[in-house]
Amino acid sequence: MSKLKYIQTLGKKAKKASEELSNINDKKKNAVLKTFYSEIKNNTKQILNANKIDIINSKKNKLKDNLIDRSMLNLDRIKSILASIEEVISFKDPTNKILAKWKRPNGLVINRVTMPIGVLGVIYEARPNVTSDVSVLSFKSGNAAILRGGKEAFRSNIAISNLFRASLKKNKINQDCIQLVNNTDRKLVDLMLSKMSAYIDIIIPRGGKGLVKKVLDLSSVPTIGHLEGLCHVYLDKSYNLKKAEKIIFNSKLRRTSICGAAETLLIHKSVKKNDIKHILEKLNNHGCKIIGDKNIKKIFRFTLPVKEKDWSTEYLDSKISVKIVDNIDEAINHIKKYGTNHTECIISNDKKNIIKFSKQIQSSIVMTNASTQFADGYEFGLGSEVGISTNKMHPRGPVGLEQLVTYKYVVNGKGQIRP
Repeated sequence: MSKLKYIQTLGKKAKKASEELSNINDKKKNAVLKTFYSEIKNNTKQILNANKIDIINSKKNKLKDNLIDRSMLNLDRIKSILASIEEVISFKDPTNKILAKWKRPNGLVINRVTMPIGVLGVIYEARPNVTSDVSVLSFKSGNAAILRGGKEAFRSNIAISNLFRASLKKNKINQDCIQLVNNTDRKLVDLMLSKMSAYIDIIIPRGGKGLVKKVLDLSSVPTIGHLEGLCHVYLDKSYNLKKAEKIIFNSKLRRTSICGAAETLLIHKSVKKNDIKHILEKLNNHGCKIIGDKNIKKIFRFTLPVKEKDWSTEYLDSKISVKIVDNIDEAINHIKKYGTNHTECIISNDKKNIIKFSKQIQSSIVMTNASTQFADGYEFGLGSEVGISTNKMHPRGPVGLEQLVTYKYVVNGKGQIRP
C-alpha cells in the first residue's frame, strides 16, 4: 500500500467513526474512559517498559536532554495521566449544549448549539502523555482523531493508543475513533498536511519550532497551536522578595523543557541590587546560566554576555536572559517586540500596574503573581489539553474539552416563510 493510500485510508475510517460518535451519549463515553483508566492502571508496567526502550534509543541517537525529558514516563507521570482521565470523566459532555437562545418578532426561535469539530489531526514530538490526553479529550468531545507521534516515544505511543482502542472495543464502539499512524516516516506528516483536507477538519501540532512552522506553512487544513513558548517574567518596583524569588525560580527551573518555562526575566531599575543578586545567585547555584547586559554583569559577576538573538530564543534549558528596564512600559514593549503570545507574568504589589500589564499584554495567558509554569490545561481545571493556542481567533490558551467543539444554529419555526 502506498503512503498516500495508507494515510487516506486512516482518514476515511476516522470520518466514518466521527459520524458514528454523534449517536453516543455521555454515559457510554464515560464507560469507555473508565475502562481506559483501568487499562492504564493495570498495564503501567507494560507502558513503562515500552517507554524505557524509547528512552534508551533516544540516548543512543543523542537526542537533546529536553526532548528526552519530554519523552520520559515514570510512576508520577502515569499518575498524572490517570488523574487527567478522572477529571475529564467528571466533566459534562460539551456537545449539544445550547449556548444562546432567542426569539425573533416573526416567531422563529434561534438556538446556538455546540457540536463536535469532526476529525482532529494531531502531530506531535515526544510527550507520550499527549496520546492519552488527545484520545480522551477527542472522544469525550465527540471527535475522532488521527495521531502522529514522533520516533522519540514511538513504542510508548503504541502502548497507550492500543489500550484506548481496546477500551473502545470492550464497549462495542468503533475503534477507529482513535488511530495512531504506525510509521515515523516524515513523508506521512507532509501527506497529512497536504492531502487530507477531505478527511481532517483541523490540525493540532505540538512540538519544537521546526515542526510547528512546517505545519503552519504547509497545512491545507486550519491549525491550532503555537510556534514557541517564549515566556517572560517582569519583576515590578513594588514587590515581596520571598514571593518574587519563589515565582522566578519555579517559572524557570521547575521544568525547563516545557513551553511554559520562563526564558526572559525583566527587572525594574528600582529593585534593590542585593535582591537582584540574591535571585540570580539562587538560579545560578541550581545550574541556570545567567545571560545579561553590562548592567546585570555589574550586579552578578557570573553573567554571560547577551546577544540580540537571546531575547528571541526559547532555550528550553537551564538558561535565562535578564534585563533591567526603566519602567513597566519598557517591560511591556520588550514583551510585545520579542514575545510569542504564549505566557507572561508580572510580580508586583501595585494593583494599578497589575491591571495595566494585564490589559496591555496580548498573550494568550497573563499570570499575575504566579508561576508561568501554571500555563497548562490540567492546572486550569480543564482535565488536560491537546495543546496551547496563541492564535488570536478561537480557541486561545490551553485547548481542553470545551474548546474542541464548534457550534451551529438550529432555527425552530412554525411554517414561517420570508416575505
